[in-house]
Amino acid sequence: MSRVRVVVMGPPGVGKGTYAQAIAARFCVPHISTGELLRREISASTELGLKARSFVEKGVLVPDEIVNEVLCKYLSSEECKSGYVLDGYPRTLAQAVFLETIAPVDIAVLLEAPLEVIIERIFGRLYCPSCGRVYHVKWRPPAVEGVCDYCGAPLTRRRDDDASVVATRFRQFYETSGEVVEFYRKLGKLLVFDASVDSSVGAPQLLKKIEEALSAKLRAETARPEQVAQHSSSMP
Repeated sequence: MSRVRVVVMGPPGVGKGTYAQAIAARFCVPHISTGELLRREISASTELGLKARSFVEKGVLVPDEIVNEVLCKYLSSEECKSGYVLDGYPRTLAQAVFLETIAPVDIAVLLEAPLEVIIERIFGRLYCPSCGRVYHVKWRPPAVEGVCDYCGAPLTRRRDDDASVVATRFRQFYETSGEVVEFYRKLGKLLVFDASVDSSVGAPQLLKKIEEALSAKLRAETARPEQVAQHSSSMP
């Protein structure tokens, strides 16, 4: 396909960023993390960033109107013309509906893993505030301790990676994700994947499933005009 649009969903710590980066690299499209976009706005103290800051620091979801405005800016850019991989969006049904109106997705990936695995991942996570790369002290450590492999910036732990905030984010995901998952299921765009294995093993498996789903989608789209033409020619 000449254009690939994928969203990656799942609870905090399941590996959305890691898998999204693998998908983006495979299909040569930008990886867009709405969390990172919001953090940039907050760091730059923009009008949108100031609005978002209080919600992020409390560990609650940033309102749709703020997230949507930030996202639209990037989806309308030249680099997104070939598609995108969205990480951390949509989180709500309203966001999912909004995205379908401006840039419909091809596949919605839902990553799943046991709670104990997710908790272990979160508390070992390291984050590059400069380029957005994510590492793990056990499973994906940087080549040089405390330094990003890609841009050389010092790595940090996210401010919202503490026990109370993580508990809030878990609860919010399971409270709000049901409608979004069902929305994509009804559209025939949902792909559920077991992300409990290490991403070095899981990423190739997921990429294969995405390629198969995209091929099936392309075959269906190609067959549809032919079916219409055959029906028209058979009419008296």
